[in-house]
Amino acid sequence: MDGGIGAVSKFGMNHDTYDNSYISGILNAVKTIAIVGASANDVRPSFFVAKYLIDKGYEVFPVNPGQAGKEILGRTTYVSLAAVPKPIDMVDIFRGSDAVPAIMDEVLALKPLPSVVWTQLTVRHDEAAARAEAAGIKVVMNRCPKIEYARLSGEIGWNGINSKVISSKKPKLRAGYQSFGIVQR
Repeated sequence: MDGGIGAVSKFGMNHDTYDNSYISGILNAVKTIAIVGASANDVRPSFFVAKYLIDKGYEVFPVNPGQAGKEILGRTTYVSLAAVPKPIDMVDIFRGSDAVPAIMDEVLALKPLPSVVWTQLTVRHDEAAARAEAAGIKVVMNRCPKIEYARLSGEIGWNGINSKVISSKKPKLRAGYQSFGIVQR
């Protein structure tokens, strides 16, 4: 078992399930997030995930070669991860699974390395994940940080959806835009 996560596969840790403490630890620790595949189209999931993360206080850097130099949600869009002007804590990948190995090449070339690579729902590449983990990078696959943040902060539960986080206590309001914050478990 690695970090409270399921069994280790031949490629590294098991990415079929994650403990709440692993996810909340990541979301509490990261401050800067590069979103690879960010879209300027306000009905695309990458757009509203970026907006949500910005609203929660994260510094978001959109990465999309087709939008490079333009703004998405008031943030300059970059052609590549290497073009982002600040160190990146987390890379959130909004591209297909087949694009992950090339993106991982970009990630592993960054100095300093990000602490986390996160792939969105349906996006998974175990071999690329193992490369990241071998370099000391935490990996989350087939999950959405917006959904996980909302679930772990209790926001989803307040809307009548089973968040799998049970508490009789009303969440404490924390710093950030309309944010209850993530409770470390």
